[in-house]
Amino acid sequence: MRLDDPCIKKLEPPKLNVFERTYLPQIIDGLAVTGRHILGVLRGESITIEYPEQPHRPSPNYRGVHRLNKDEEGRVKCVACMLCATACPVHCIDIIGATAPEGWSDREKYPASFVIDELRCIFCGMCEEACPVDAVELTSFYDLTGLSREEMIFDKTKLLSVYDLTKDSEPSRMGNLTTF
Repeated sequence: MRLDDPCIKKLEPPKLNVFERTYLPQIIDGLAVTGRHILGVLRGESITIEYPEQPHRPSPNYRGVHRLNKDEEGRVKCVACMLCATACPVHCIDIIGATAPEGWSDREKYPASFVIDELRCIFCGMCEEACPVDAVELTSFYDLTGLSREEMIFDKTKLLSVYDLTKDSEPSRMGNLTTF
């Protein structure tokens, strides 16, 4: 590329007036935010939550522990298409697909093994977005602990148990999608 190429657009920084060059507007904005927090505390609005005595309520877009959803017949929804494992930027999902049993006419494959390494995961939600059948989903369950690395590697059984724990409190966000 040449410097005189007409496709290159040179951007100039905005011209600041004398008042803006002192950075006083930014300082005043920061002090205003601090002042609002102080006034909130003086009015009795608590910022600190005393966990575990007071339960924490995560924001609606919080992404916590994964779960594997089940279909209406109680089977795992996953069709072992490997899109979630492909979309994962840190490669923490490992799936081994197998041919579906003869009674499962709605799919060709299912996951014989489905493993997510929760310590490697960055909880970005790419697996949830990539899944065409809404099988993998991030819940608002945040109390994730383990005494060893092996305890933090969630296999299919553990992921399905998270579904059993959260299915009533957190219905599927994507709705009921049809499988392949």
